[in-house]
Amino acid sequence: MSDKVAILTYLSVQNIAVTMKMLKEAIPFRVSERTVRRWLKEAEKEGKLIVHGQRRTTTYTSTSIGKGNTPFKFLEGKSKSLQEQILKSLRDFWTHNSTAIEGNTLTLGDTQFILDEGLTVSGKPIKEHQEIIGHASAIELVYRMLETGVTEQSFFDLHKSVQSEIIFDIDKPYGAWKVEINGTRVLGADNKPIYLEYAHPAHVEFLMSEVIILINENNHFKTPQDAIKLYTMIHAAIAHIHPFWDGNGRIARLIANIPLLKAGLPPIVIPNERRREYIQLLASYEMNIGKLDKMTGALPAIELLDDFELFCTQCYEETLNIISIS
Repeated sequence: MSDKVAILTYLSVQNIAVTMKMLKEAIPFRVSERTVRRWLKEAEKEGKLIVHGQRRTTTYTSTSIGKGNTPFKFLEGKSKSLQEQILKSLRDFWTHNSTAIEGNTLTLGDTQFILDEGLTVSGKPIKEHQEIIGHASAIELVYRMLETGVTEQSFFDLHKSVQSEIIFDIDKPYGAWKVEINGTRVLGADNKPIYLEYAHPAHVEFLMSEVIILINENNHFKTPQDAIKLYTMIHAAIAHIHPFWDGNGRIARLIANIPLLKAGLPPIVIPNERRREYIQLLASYEMNIGKLDKMTGALPAIELLDDFELFCTQCYEETLNIISIS
């Protein structure tokens, strides 16, 4: 992550005014202080920072973190017991579908039993139980990010949470960006298999810094569709970058929901029953864009996401049904 991105990301997640001294202690930047002050002045002009004082007394306050957020507004007017019931139903529904998309065979009933009772399901692999528990824990991490903002470490913590086991392999980093090239085989327009290569490891840090800024800078949504649109963008960007050796889909489906949660809305859950359509839509977008790098950026052609946005909007009805039933 560049010095500029690191500094602006750090400021975006602070709930207090930050001095230059505090900034130096938190971010050991390599450029001159004069350059940093120029960056901060530019951020002020763009409305991202509020600057107070002069010279050594100057402080910098983010205009984004927590401002305009109304987390869990969808629970307002409901009793405490009903709120807990809704959040548990969401946790179970979200966890079951996201892990099932990756091949987990535990049912929704199994998922609820494991998370509520803390017991195992006879005949099912321990690995699948760990995936359920890890995903449920990751949901709690996402909820915390509504107050703290999202950083590179936030992604690393999510990766650790969704991993069912710790693998001591330098080619498969645990809680860190990938170090090896990765890709997948998809069917092209002529129904022939095509190898789709994801972003090169050398470009991941830069591309993910763009995603992090996108998440942190957007706190105000005029309509639910605005939040869904940003969900679509974040989701597609992470899936296309594929920043980890494993767990990318689950992480994308988790952290992309931050815009909806900020807006006080429940999360989007992609139903496992629509897995094939989901994968095909993402693959089609990625093939049309091509391989991402520092020149293309994380989202080079947002207009190509219209079909995926429509799909996500349709899937959102599933989550809303959970709320109405609970």
